[in-house]
Amino acid sequence: MVSVRCVLSFAAAHNWSLHQLDVHNAFLYGDLHEEILLSAQISRPGAPGRGDVRISICQRKYALDIIKDGGALEARPVSFPMEQNSKISSDTGEILHDPAKYRQLVGRLIYLTITRLDITYSVHILSRFTHEPRKPHLDGAMRVLRYLKSTLGQGLFFPAGNEMKLTTYCDSDWAGCPTTRRLTSGYCVFLGNSLISWRTKRQKTVSLSSVEAEYRAMTSACCEITWLRYLLQDLQLPDPGPTTLHCDNQAALHISANPVFHDRTRHIEIDCHFIRDKILDRTVVTRYISFQQQVADVFTKALGKEDFLAMVCKLGVHNIHSPT
Repeated sequence: MVSVRCVLSFAAAHNWSLHQLDVHNAFLYGDLHEEILLSAQISRPGAPGRGDVRISICQRKYALDIIKDGGALEARPVSFPMEQNSKISSDTGEILHDPAKYRQLVGRLIYLTITRLDITYSVHILSRFTHEPRKPHLDGAMRVLRYLKSTLGQGLFFPAGNEMKLTTYCDSDWAGCPTTRRLTSGYCVFLGNSLISWRTKRQKTVSLSSVEAEYRAMTSACCEITWLRYLLQDLQLPDPGPTTLHCDNQAALHISANPVFHDRTRHIEIDCHFIRDKILDRTVVTRYISFQQQVADVFTKALGKEDFLAMVCKLGVHNIHSPT
């Protein structure tokens, strides 16, 4: 989907027409001895700068199906998907008698995060408990449904006249998992003013400091930057210049710029080499940003209502039902 969002961003920036082709490949591995007719489903392009209308319609229909199946049609809507500083654990609350329903619901929500970045962190947390879901986990999933009910027209906006340059934000929540104390890292990548890539991930190891946690997040972001730059090159986009990587941890930025290794950074030495190589070859330029402007916070922790809505707005999310 990242490559699709790149193309949508190009189309919006250059006022291209969009066409969608759907191919059924049930016989992909079979030996065919007859002619096969393929029907092309072509959608009408939307207004300049707004991408494909059909993508937006399908998103809203799928969200409605999730809400209907989850039994939340009569539930009271909420304005943000998870309570601030929510710490859902794996051993608190009554075990659900029918875990299949919870797993099915979370699976559908995971699919929806392809376009709904605003529920990415919440769904990431809820997906940790599919092996043995409990009542608080189901309550959390139902809250996400109530949020979706209030924001059915919400989605990413790709502006016209966009500058084709990559900008990245990365953040981490050190020891954020109450069960394992592993960190949760997150990043988001803009192509001009269009958000094209984002991720929330719980790391496999426990970090010994907040600096290490931030550095792990920078490494994940650098890997994504490297892949995206190759993608843009394949799409024959002119060299966008160095990608700016924003981080809100001064110590992590200092390590990335310092050529001298110390004993206290031995455990992250491989990451240090990787990021420093990207800085030396001008693939990446690091910049400090205050935590108030760190939009990647949305992907690493549950924010309060005001902070959540402000950050989501900065990420380019718009509600087509809201007055302009």
